[in-house]
Amino acid sequence: MHQTSPEMQACIDECLRCYQACLGMSTNHCLKLGGDHASLDHIQLMLACAETCRASAQVMIIGSRHHKHLCAECADICEDCANECERIGDMDDCVRACRRCAESCRKMAA
Repeated sequence: MHQTSPEMQACIDECLRCYQACLGMSTNHCLKLGGDHASLDHIQLMLACAETCRASAQVMIIGSRHHKHLCAECADICEDCANECERIGDMDDCVRACRRCAESCRKMAA
């Protein structure tokens, strides 16, 4: 079994928190609120963010050297998602989770 560094474990944890926040808020918050929160573009971005976070965590867990590529993309998508959720408003938990994940993934991608 491969040894996970504390930094990588922290990134895995941030990715999984962001996955949970984006998936949960998109289906349990945004769709219920409607309007801009439920727009196709917004929901697609949140679901893409959730899935990229999940995939990044999985690739780090299995110890693949390709985690750097996924983490770089994950950081970009998380930042886009955070900005969009902040613009729409009433999504502070998602914004925080996305920003923390983006920062952690940037470190893993370096």
